[in-house]
Amino acid sequence: MGNMDLSIVIVNYNTRDLLRECLRSIYASQGNFDFEVIVVDNSSPDDSVAMVRQEFPQVKLIASEINGGYAYANNLGLQLATGRYVLLLNPDTVLPPTALRDMLAFMEEHPDAGVAGPKLVLADGSLDLACRRSFPTLDVAFYRLVGLSKRYPHSPRFNRYNLGYLDPDQVAEVDSVVGAFMMIRREALQQAGTLDERFFAYGEDIDLCYRIKVNHGWKVYYNPKVVVTHYKGQSTRQRFTAMNIQFYRAMWLFHQKHFAHRTFFLINWATALGVAFLCGLALLVNFLRPPEKRKVGL
Repeated sequence: MGNMDLSIVIVNYNTRDLLRECLRSIYASQGNFDFEVIVVDNSSPDDSVAMVRQEFPQVKLIASEINGGYAYANNLGLQLATGRYVLLLNPDTVLPPTALRDMLAFMEEHPDAGVAGPKLVLADGSLDLACRRSFPTLDVAFYRLVGLSKRYPHSPRFNRYNLGYLDPDQVAEVDSVVGAFMMIRREALQQAGTLDERFFAYGEDIDLCYRIKVNHGWKVYYNPKVVVTHYKGQSTRQRFTAMNIQFYRAMWLFHQKHFAHRTFFLINWATALGVAFLCGLALLVNFLRPPEKRKVGL
């Protein structure tokens, strides 16, 4: 362990063409560092595995026979990772040539950083709000779920989850970055452990950041000096109903794991009922929407 500078773990499900572009951008990276790429395919039906074998033979490929979820697949990849740093990367991202070099330099310049993530922008150039977040405590989650965070996007009180009051172009210490691009120091990962496989497709990145930051004292940084394009939601769009259920299930699981033991039991019951109600409402709203406008969450 530790001979390689960087291990990049990519979990893919049925996004062959995006994965190809992501891998091309990785291998076009500039900088004096060693890296390895580990692709874990979650039993995709779209010939992603054949594409990687044919076009990127240097990739360490794991072709899972089951779709065990994002955390499960990342943990398979982490078993092969040898780098001093590990990058969890989505296949629907495209890296500029200096992104990896600059993020590695940032981690070296911040020895207290257990995790760091870049500024993620969507295809239209707008900020991917998920790239810097606070932990979803009861009040933070409540303001978001009832829509106050959207109504008051720059409020330090009502939009603490997506930190809308912070300058998106300033480096900041945050609670969590997103698993679409999450660079992790190996020491921090060894202390906190791998991803919790009870989370299927959402929440595992926040859970890992919570364990690294709260339980082991590392810092989590948002570094907007590096900008990465994120073609968000390409895999989840294929299974809206299942992904909505997993989205709201992850909310409850995170609360149950980290907060329920110190929360009054009636509040825990109300939280469970509220999450179940919002899940049902999201499923109904998506059913009524035209297919091209369906999404995860309300």
